Amino acid sequence: MTDAVFRKLEIVGTSTLSIEDAIARAVASAATDNAVDWFEVLETRGAVRDGNIHQYQVVLKVGVRVKA
Repeated sequence: MTDAVFRKLEIVGTSTLSIEDAIARAVASAATDNAVDWFEVLETRGAVRDGNIHQYQVVLKVGVRVKA
């Protein structure tokens, strides 16, 4: 990474497939309007319905490059 200034955004990604898919969806969504350079996973959790995993949820912070 070169010298830069970043803004941190906290976002939540969800998926019915996997934690990895939830992360990928969140990063892709954030990257559509921003110059995302990195992410960190803060929390992982899921929703259970009828005794089965219904949804994976991840809370991320993404680093968005601020234009000078």
